[in-house]
Amino acid sequence: MTDAPRKPPSATHLVLIPCYNPGAKAAATVQAARAAWSPVWVVVDGSTDGSTDVLRQLARQDPELRLIVLPSNQGKGAAVLAGLQQAAREGFTHALTLDADGQHPTELIAEFMAVSLAQPAAMVLGAPVFGPEAPRIRVWGRKISNGWANLETLGAGIGDSLYGFRVYPIAPLIRVMQGQRFMRRFDFDPEAAVRLAWAGVPAVNRPAPVRYFSAEEGGVSHFKYLRDNLLLTWMHLRLVAGFVLRLPTLLWRRLKTPRPPRP
Repeated sequence: MTDAPRKPPSATHLVLIPCYNPGAKAAATVQAARAAWSPVWVVVDGSTDGSTDVLRQLARQDPELRLIVLPSNQGKGAAVLAGLQQAAREGFTHALTLDADGQHPTELIAEFMAVSLAQPAAMVLGAPVFGPEAPRIRVWGRKISNGWANLETLGAGIGDSLYGFRVYPIAPLIRVMQGQRFMRRFDFDPEAAVRLAWAGVPAVNRPAPVRYFSAEEGGVSHFKYLRDNLLLTWMHLRLVAGFVLRLPTLLWRRLKTPRPPRP
């Protein structure tokens, strides 16, 4: 690839892109990620839309682009976990996750990685900046989820619980995910942020634009309003129960730690 970065690939930080039927923007998204960072791994989560062949062709041309192909659709969280486990085996310590559908700002990858390199104990969370095309119901719905996340963590500083453009420290996230059987589908992003906060991982928030594409522009959405809102409701019920059990610890930590600034 002519637009790949010239600097050596990172030995600690990689870009991890879970990918399920991403539509026409997948190749451009992956190429943009590679132009910003090296290495980039794509976890294909049982796609059936023909995008896997396109991504395989890109990977054959680029040694710093790797494809991990899962045999069937297992959910975003499961795809991320498969990538994280392989990354940990190869010595990586941090992963920046982003969606394959072009919604996330690949031009901010290097900036988010720099923040993570400076504060490796933290998770670096994107705080979405919405354009006028963003569906109002999605914008307002995430405010509800964010309110619950701040309650469940006693105000640990999670600026946005749902935005998937973020850098995770790999080891604590694997421990959190292996400790229970949830976080494997659409509930991954908010539950990861909350459970990492419970584990004492601080949050650093950085603004990042998010783009919603129409179908005519090649946009693809796998969000199912009823199904996924029921999943999030069940997730928050679990997290509230976990919050109650952890309340003494969280109160003690909160008293010792100054409240982080809002993004």
